[in-house]
Amino acid sequence: MFSTYKAEDVTILLKDISGLVQPLPTREREALIQSGRHYSEMLPLEYEPSPDYLNAFFKALAMYSPLTAQAVAVLATKIWAKKGSGLVIVSLARAGTPIGILLKRYIAEHMQHSVSHYTISIIRGRGIDENALRYILARHQPQQIQFVDGWTGKGAIQRELEAAVSAWPGVNPGLAVLSDPAGIAAEYGTRDDFLIASSCLNSTVSGLLSRTFYRDDIIGTADFHGAAFYADLLAQDLTYKFIDTVAAHFPDAAPAVDLTCPETAPELNAMAEVHNICRDFNVVDINFVKPGIGEATRVLLRRLPWKVLVHSLQDEEHLGHLYQLAQEKGVELQVYPLQNYRACGIIKNLADT
Repeated sequence: MFSTYKAEDVTILLKDISGLVQPLPTREREALIQSGRHYSEMLPLEYEPSPDYLNAFFKALAMYSPLTAQAVAVLATKIWAKKGSGLVIVSLARAGTPIGILLKRYIAEHMQHSVSHYTISIIRGRGIDENALRYILARHQPQQIQFVDGWTGKGAIQRELEAAVSAWPGVNPGLAVLSDPAGIAAEYGTRDDFLIASSCLNSTVSGLLSRTFYRDDIIGTADFHGAAFYADLLAQDLTYKFIDTVAAHFPDAAPAVDLTCPETAPELNAMAEVHNICRDFNVVDINFVKPGIGEATRVLLRRLPWKVLVHSLQDEEHLGHLYQLAQEKGVELQVYPLQNYRACGIIKNLADT
């Protein structure tokens, strides 16, 4: 357990690559990505939040913990009803890991059952960690696996999952998320694009783990995908501050969930909205467009942002942390008629600079 997660909360199926990879500054890393280097072959320098930004995080945590807890309760009720006591939560590192822990806690408290929880890597363009999946399937039935993440953006990870597990009989690629504004998850807590406070920070709310890593000079054929542990950030770790604060707001009674009547999908699907944004802003690479509050936050934290689209400049309640981060980084905020999302980050195309 090379993280600050507790062993009883999650089994981490990742290789410790601490000290083996030198993190790169954002602009250097972005230039390499845009020249064709895969993002999983590098690690970014971690953003060190300013006091003002940390205040925005704590404000968001206080404001949205009840809604996050309700979404956890709804999602846990749904996946428990589908999988039962054999449920195996497989969270996608790293954003999915604290969500998987919250689901495990809710089920322990309200269903009085301890379910298994693993966290593994899936990388866009590289696929799922097959060694990790093989490890899980040696111990559990394939039909009991439930993949978990925090939210949906434009569905890249869902599509990656579908392609990756097609060769694994009985494994359902359907993703369970707290927030599904894209309308593509198999199970969700809500379709609202709301702020999950863990999206505001990087490793300091994710067990001090880096994003996952895959480069074959470091990750052997028998290894799990890698991640680094940022031990030097121990004093700044807020992982359990997030988890415990949300868990304290779990509803006393299990929510009423109608499993026979799912919500209708959004009128304008996620990809159509993303294509509209590409057209309106002359974005040549669809991967530069990152819709949703969580994805827009990630663009500001670890990519080179061009601008952030928001549905309003007066939505301090939902977007206050984005306003703060954009101001700190000198990034333009532009009002745009978003339909499924409250915000969308656009990465700067270095060919234009």
